[in-house]
Amino acid sequence: MNKYSKLQSAYSFSHFQKDLISGLIVGIIAIPLGMAFAIASGVRPEYGIYTTIIAGIIISIFGGSKFQIGGPTGAFIPILLAIVMEFGYENLLKAGLLAGIILILMGLFKLGTLIKYIPRPVTIGFTAGIAVIIFTGQIANFLGLEGVKNHEYFLANIKEIYLHLNTINLYSVLTAIICLVIIVLTPRFAKKIPGPLIGLIGSSVIAYIFFPTEVATIGSSYGQIPNHLPSFHIPIITLEDVQHLLAPAFVIAMLGGIESLLSAVVADGMTGSKHNSNRELFGQGLANVVTPLFGGIPATGAIARTATNIKSGATSRVSGVIHGIVVLLVLLVLAPYASHIPLASMAPILMVVAWNMSERVEFIHLVKTKTGDSLVLLITFLLTVFTNLTTAVQVGLILAVFLFMKRMSELLIVAKVLPDPHDKNEKVRSKTVKEGMDCPQISIYTIDGPMFFGTAEFFESSVMKTIQYEPSILIFRMSKVPYMDTTSEHHFSSIVHRLQQRGGKILISGIRQQPLEVLKKTGLYQQIGQENFFDRTGKAINEGLNHLELQRCRGCKHFAFRECDELSIDTEVPTKKQMTSPAH
Repeated sequence: MNKYSKLQSAYSFSHFQKDLISGLIVGIIAIPLGMAFAIASGVRPEYGIYTTIIAGIIISIFGGSKFQIGGPTGAFIPILLAIVMEFGYENLLKAGLLAGIILILMGLFKLGTLIKYIPRPVTIGFTAGIAVIIFTGQIANFLGLEGVKNHEYFLANIKEIYLHLNTINLYSVLTAIICLVIIVLTPRFAKKIPGPLIGLIGSSVIAYIFFPTEVATIGSSYGQIPNHLPSFHIPIITLEDVQHLLAPAFVIAMLGGIESLLSAVVADGMTGSKHNSNRELFGQGLANVVTPLFGGIPATGAIARTATNIKSGATSRVSGVIHGIVVLLVLLVLAPYASHIPLASMAPILMVVAWNMSERVEFIHLVKTKTGDSLVLLITFLLTVFTNLTTAVQVGLILAVFLFMKRMSELLIVAKVLPDPHDKNEKVRSKTVKEGMDCPQISIYTIDGPMFFGTAEFFESSVMKTIQYEPSILIFRMSKVPYMDTTSEHHFSSIVHRLQQRGGKILISGIRQQPLEVLKKTGLYQQIGQENFFDRTGKAINEGLNHLELQRCRGCKHFAFRECDELSIDTEVPTKKQMTSPAH
């Protein structure tokens, strides 16, 4: 039992004190991030605060990780901004609620483990792409540009920045630089003090004292932040809404599921604990169903905040609940002061978030490998930046699947073999098969690798093109076939039917349980005959030798088997004892 398991089994006041400290620290960190993520997503800053409070508490209580900190994250920014621009804020709430329902269903149907199988190049590709979008999206606020409009696509936004470069506000640039310097330097001198919060407060105070009217603030851009939670409101979702919003809701759900489970895995690695994937999806889903009812935006597990929670000494779910309560108290008491925060102070916070989430080391490493994974990574990244996240993930997954199929198909080996006369145990080997030594009546094949739809055609063609003498007996050694699907079974049955129509015989040795079950379910097992399945190749060869056309053996010079010396000159039918061969 690790130390965290022990803490959970004997929760005490000292543990509560640790949760209180960690919850306080993470709550303070979450405040500027919540507002920044909301603004970058195209909605009012208080909606990010609402999300931090409500989703943060629900995820901590109902999620599958004891240390998970939930709330708005940078990964959602591109997709949320696109939804707001196309459908509006009210429909964003509906999309978030639908995403929550999808996540709950995924949790109930125990699909949590499936998300883990999304290829790493795809996740790195869209994460790096999102980082680029977030970073470039803050250039206008960093420079204090005026009249800049948000667009759905990256190039249009870059063009918008270029067209308004003549409106640079040096006071905004100075404010942003002050905040950025504080964020970068704070961890070097005071690791436990949240740099983003100090940078936000420090640069805001300087701007408010020395040039209060020269920079755009939250108040001048969005109005006063209310110091209370919004009223409960259930949005009316029509069938038409579902049709329009189901696709973006699915993307929100998938992205939220991926990020929350990645965050849970990070927490497991830091604490030695074990999260429940399906409960995590359920908790995330519940949070995203409830949060929109109070005006909040979609939320998920936040890796950086979860890691900070653990490093600050968290011992249980209580720290996550406290983090939400801290944000609520700050909202109630200090909300009016938030109106004086310059937008230029928010920009460096998001730029640093983008830099930290960019996966730059992994990205460069994968590109340098110059493999199929590099192609999947680059295409997913470019599509995320230049089109949208939905297209990027879909294309990335399809490319990854095709790449996987290609790799798996290359793993299948179909080799024609014969007993090696130079081996004392007469082991079968492919090198034994030569032009002048290949039995016209018996062909033996070793099949090594998975037999599925990607390898089915290759399997059938490999067998058919190497049958030179139309043998009457085929022996398949299948001990190295871990898996068979119905497509490969169909191609396998084609070989069986063709041979049996000519009066031939199929013998199989060493077949594993899964392929055997497939053959039984499709009826091919019964067609081949139970008596033609053997646990060892030697037994299958003995059976094949007992069914030779002895007339064809006379005068044969191939001598593929030890018995061929006698069979090629005998004019009488040999006894079964004479034809018994040692196990191969």
